[in-house]
Amino acid sequence: QPPRACEDYWWEWKHCRGLRHAFHHYYAHGALPSCGRWREDYEACRAWERGGAASAQVPRGDRPGGGPGIQESRGQKYAPVWRLRKSPPPDWYLPLDQ
Repeated sequence: QPPRACEDYWWEWKHCRGLRHAFHHYYAHGALPSCGRWREDYEACRAWERGGAASAQVPRGDRPGGGPGIQESRGQKYAPVWRLRKSPPPDWYLPLDQ
């Protein structure tokens, strides 16, 4: 039995092929992402569901060096804690109060 649902592999493959992800991956790593592994895992998962063949087993765990999948790394965006300012305060050069 695959460690994840087959739709998860499909979603990861679609996300990996997206322009935004490709741009970010190229910026961070200097190369385009290789998304073929997600597609292979999806096809192997579907083959496992159809026939349960041992040759169609999906490797366990996440990608080596790829970090967690997108669904595990999603987070909620929060507002900044401090209000950003455009320029320093007018009395920035004065000594601070003790």
